[in-house]
Amino acid sequence: MNGAERGMTTGPTRDLAEDALTEEVLARFDTAPSERFRHLMQHLVGHLHAFAREMELTEAEWAAAIDFLTRVGQISSDRRQEVILLSDVLGLSMQVIGMAHPPTGGATESTVFGPFYVGGAPTYRNGDDLANGARGEPCLVAGRVRSTTGEPIPHARLEIWQADRDGLYDVQRPELSVAQGRGQLDADDAGHFWFWTVKPEFYPIPDDGPVGELLRAARRSPMRPAHIHFRVSAPGCQTVTTHVFAAGDPYLDADAVFGVKESLIAELVRHEPGTARDGTAQTAPFYTVDYDFVLPSATERSRD
Repeated sequence: MNGAERGMTTGPTRDLAEDALTEEVLARFDTAPSERFRHLMQHLVGHLHAFAREMELTEAEWAAAIDFLTRVGQISSDRRQEVILLSDVLGLSMQVIGMAHPPTGGATESTVFGPFYVGGAPTYRNGDDLANGARGEPCLVAGRVRSTTGEPIPHARLEIWQADRDGLYDVQRPELSVAQGRGQLDADDAGHFWFWTVKPEFYPIPDDGPVGELLRAARRSPMRPAHIHFRVSAPGCQTVTTHVFAAGDPYLDADAVFGVKESLIAELVRHEPGTARDGTAQTAPFYTVDYDFVLPSATERSRD
């Protein structure tokens, strides 16, 4: 029965059960001014009620679910986003991303935003060290930002964040008062960018909260393969939020949040101490990784 057939409630709404209860709840959303909101809520209610009936959900199970969701919200803060983490481990984040950002003419593929993005990160220039004291081996990251037709995109903005060698982001270290392994910079006139950071390492997602309990109950691994986060934007282009993953990582095929795509994997090349290609002297072994980002225009749609 659709919304027009249900209409406004005109008869008794007592002693409702099973399908009659579901229909009445759906009808209560018929007056919502936003058609999209009404559509979303009625389908959500329908699926939730169907799930409860199909699973013969018990009061104890529903109470446990309420407790779990309550704790997911309570542990979230400006330094920890457990709700995003829950969405990630359920694969919902990648499902939404896949629908919102289908392959577009060779553009860089999108992947999960993750729970550790912080807006307003420090601004750097090409060649600077975004690690800013983060633990790990030096790593020079370089590449170019271009369009799907191959033209360079000058002055594209790159936002970068990553974990250190211990698998921790700066926001997970309460003793820190400065950003580490996090920053933003602009590509040059020809779309080139380069910066120093630390070699990314694989690490477990935070598993000391409700999401960790869920993973342990399912005997699932909390591990993520080594990666660096990027958010790349430019006027007239679609913004791409993605990772660059380290080739050869043991968790590429077991990512806890399902975010790995073959096109996002790049080689990390190890070098002995010496002069790096940007002219800086390195007294310890260091790594380099090259990766180009391709941004679709604001009006491009999938052509694959």
